[in-house]
Amino acid sequence: MVRKPDREADALRTPSEPLAAHNDDIRWLALLCVARMGFSFVFTTYSAALPLLKHDWLMSATQAGVVQSAWHLGFLVSLFAVGFLGDRFGAKRTYLWSAVAASISALGFAVFASDFVSGAILYGLAGLCSGGSYTPGLALIAERFPPATRGRAMGIYLAAGSLAYALSVVLSSQLFPAGGWRLAFLANGSMPAVGLAVSIWVLHGTANIIHDAPPGQEVWHAIPALLKNKPALLLMFAYTSHNWELLGMWAWLPAYLGAAAQALGGQAWASGRAVEVGVFLSGLTYLTSMLGSLVGGDLSDRWGRSLTMLLFACASLILSFSFGWMMGWSLSVLFVAAACYNLASIADSSVNSTALTELVEPRYIGAAYALRSVLGFGAGAVSPWVFGLVLDTVLGMPLSSERLAWGLAWTSLGLGALPGPLLILWLRRRPEAALMARGRR
Repeated sequence: MVRKPDREADALRTPSEPLAAHNDDIRWLALLCVARMGFSFVFTTYSAALPLLKHDWLMSATQAGVVQSAWHLGFLVSLFAVGFLGDRFGAKRTYLWSAVAASISALGFAVFASDFVSGAILYGLAGLCSGGSYTPGLALIAERFPPATRGRAMGIYLAAGSLAYALSVVLSSQLFPAGGWRLAFLANGSMPAVGLAVSIWVLHGTANIIHDAPPGQEVWHAIPALLKNKPALLLMFAYTSHNWELLGMWAWLPAYLGAAAQALGGQAWASGRAVEVGVFLSGLTYLTSMLGSLVGGDLSDRWGRSLTMLLFACASLILSFSFGWMMGWSLSVLFVAAACYNLASIADSSVNSTALTELVEPRYIGAAYALRSVLGFGAGAVSPWVFGLVLDTVLGMPLSSERLAWGLAWTSLGLGALPGPLLILWLRRRPEAALMARGRR
């Protein structure tokens, strides 16, 4: 089904109908955001418990990074698949079927993960089933909201996920004393089922739109078309750098703040207490991720997509190169730095997603998100492992220190993010950039 303008209906509308339609859009977006929150709880449940799991599952830092990378690898495969499925069968249908798979796989991980091998397999499977709430959700928003408000709407949607990341980590920190990581897994793993129920409710009256393609062209024809779209490719490569940094940061922030708390507390702090404090503080900083998505989307509607992405990418890059060297500083300073890091590193995510819808033909949007996801989450699957590898290697060197190890590990995220601002600046100078944000580039 393809939307067609109904001029007769437009002529018969009363002045109150646009306001009613606007209110319906707000309610629809709010409920879709609630569903997004439900699916997002499982995204950070492992990283929140990582300091405990390293001990209980007898993992090195490298192995701990592998489990997180398994999630991202599964997630990228999922996003690649749902992108093409969305173009072929419609975003709504793809979203709902993915929601069912996400609910089942999250509970499977929560119940059965018990060591490094089972954890990597089951968390990877959960990631494989979780992409449907991301790009198909963005496609649904792109179908419903015009370019003038699309950046803000996508920012709100992604902010809902960030709020769930924060709530998941804070919830875990409160459940660890009562039932350990297993209770936290069960609580977070049950939330996608809530997201499924809300999704069925909110999308009940939403049309499943399938954009027409030229005769004889299947969805796989989108790839050659996208590879010829240089502005879209620049966005995708910038997103790759962005994800290397963001997903590596999310994976290791709780462990870093826990290690910092332990180093500052010394013998007076039990290891478990330091972990709880680190995880709790990480959860609070994730709240600024929500603010980052909101601010980034809103500013991009006003200032333009490329300028907004460039500003936040540079700010995040500065923090990547400095954050790890703050080991030994006070927890209050580390908390503020982590909050700013979370805000800056995610603020360009919704902007990138919005800009892609403006540079790609509607019938290729799902495929564009799919290709971008392979690149971005492929990088995000590698960066937590590289971070852990650097940490293990440096800590094993003679005369090493925690500050040196953590400093170089965080620097590895900055090195991967370096190309991002350059790619965005290149895009900004291209004539096609005028297609973004109604000419604001």
